[in-house]
Amino acid sequence: MKQTLRYKTLWLSIGMSLIITVIALSLMAPPTDIMDALPNDKFGHFIAYFALMGWFAQIYHTNKQRWLYLIAFLILGLLLEILQGLGGVRHGDWVDMLANSAGVVSAFVLTKTKLAYILLYIENQTCQVLKT
Repeated sequence: MKQTLRYKTLWLSIGMSLIITVIALSLMAPPTDIMDALPNDKFGHFIAYFALMGWFAQIYHTNKQRWLYLIAFLILGLLLEILQGLGGVRHGDWVDMLANSAGVVSAFVLTKTKLAYILLYIENQTCQVLKT
């Protein structure tokens, strides 16, 4: 597909909000009632980084761009776990790093398929509805 996104600025703004949210949630103290309810937070780590990589792979489609985001999100997950270990509020965990990385890599692989064009599909459908 060679079509470009009409609302790229909007999609990038949402993507930056996702990054800020992941950073903030990673560095602030978790609410104990939520943490007590979760048997395992690794799924949350996986989903957060899957969402980050999946989102930006919707916007950028060249191999070079996707590889750069893959590397950037792997580094982000690593750095945030290190910062958690240093901060005293949370604890860094190498298993969390693995869950973060698994989310990034899974989204990277899936967005090598037609799933890389979900935002473009949404835009096209929205424009068709608005024209009628």
